[in-house]
Amino acid sequence: MGIIKEFKEFILKGNMIDLAVGLILGAAFGAAVNSLVKDVVMPPIGAAMGGIDFSDMSYELVEPVAKGEEHPVTGIEVKKDLEAVTLNYGLFINACIALLIQGLAIFVVIKIINSMKRKEEEAPKEEPTPADIQLLTEIRDALNAKG
Repeated sequence: MGIIKEFKEFILKGNMIDLAVGLILGAAFGAAVNSLVKDVVMPPIGAAMGGIDFSDMSYELVEPVAKGEEHPVTGIEVKKDLEAVTLNYGLFINACIALLIQGLAIFVVIKIINSMKRKEEEAPKEEPTPADIQLLTEIRDALNAKG
């Protein structure tokens, strides 16, 4: 039972819950940025480059093989249709662009949060006067008023 109790304490710690919330928000943020790249950023870039769609860019390593034909690499007759083996470098380009945009977006959010924290730290905080100092001040003012 000791290990179950330890695990329960570990899971219920504030840091673990914060991490879980961060992961969920990060996944949603990633999906939004991927959509931004795929649906908003890449179409104009592709149009500017003559209608190129990066996601369609690939290099065919092995041609598709129909059932009954000889495989071009192994020389063995294939039992079912095989798709082409491709190196999809266009998808990699899209992923790199998404990474740059996500990095920039996170950088901007962190800059904003840090600037708000600095403003809070710079604002002078008036500390309440301790009770004994306030009492002595009242006594002094009362004595000055009498004499």
